[in-house]
Amino acid sequence: MKAVQAVKNAVRAGMRRVAVIVHRASGGRVTPNGVTIFGVLMHIPIAVLIATGHPLWAALLLLIFGLFDTLDGELARLQGTSSVRGMLLDASTDRMKEVMLYTGIGYFLAAGAHPTAAVWAVAACGASICVSYVKAKGEAAVASSSQQIPHAELNRMFADGLLTFEMRMLVLLIGLLSGYLVYAVAGIAVLASFTAIQRLVRISGRV
Repeated sequence: MKAVQAVKNAVRAGMRRVAVIVHRASGGRVTPNGVTIFGVLMHIPIAVLIATGHPLWAALLLLIFGLFDTLDGELARLQGTSSVRGMLLDASTDRMKEVMLYTGIGYFLAAGAHPTAAVWAVAACGASICVSYVKAKGEAAVASSSQQIPHAELNRMFADGLLTFEMRMLVLLIGLLSGYLVYAVAGIAVLASFTAIQRLVRISGRV
């Protein structure tokens, strides 16, 4: 896990530098929410590329636009525009991205030699949504209690677990690049389910 955290820190540091460049080049006209919306829209062609059997191109775009998920946050911090609304948009669009990607994967697998393998895409999508749902309900439960916790801290409180959003995207990226997409989504389905249970147990002990 230390290696994963080191990679995350390196990515954030790189995106922090990119955010400075984007901010200066645009004169501050590029907003974090604009980056977020553009990033989610670009997942439509990624899903189409997966569905039509172009995994390498899909992987390349997923890598590029997956970084937008970090760029918007760094840009918000740079511009001093971090807000609850921005966090809501970011979390919601992440779920939209996953639905798009797993829909593309499901279509690709259903049209292949083993169409029943598409069930793994459905399971992976459902399990991934459950991870985020449990987190959101946990935040709501804590927020409705007598505990006075800032929203930014609350947003991080239940964001851990074995297969976070970033890790799910990494597994998916490896599956696209290696050609073992079925195994990747099957792994996501199983491990994301475990992650949802992890978070549920932790939240239950807090509320």
